[in-house]
Amino acid sequence: MQRPLDVLGSSVDKNIIVKTKSGESVVGILKAFDSHINIWLDDATIQNEKEIKIGKVLIRGDSIIYISPAK
Repeated sequence: MQRPLDVLGSSVDKNIIVKTKSGESVVGILKAFDSHINIWLDDATIQNEKEIKIGKVLIRGDSIIYISPAK
């Protein structure tokens, strides 16, 4: 059985989707994370009605609803 941090660790350097409590979906390459699920993304974009490129971003773990692999 894998723990959530182990699963997240296997996604480093891969595209992921992060859904935040504010309703935004952020897609980017997972570069790092910590035990609080604070995550660092590279080449990130916010996907709402329009796609907004934001580059490097840190998303606090307490603002995340879910994290999923991107297609």
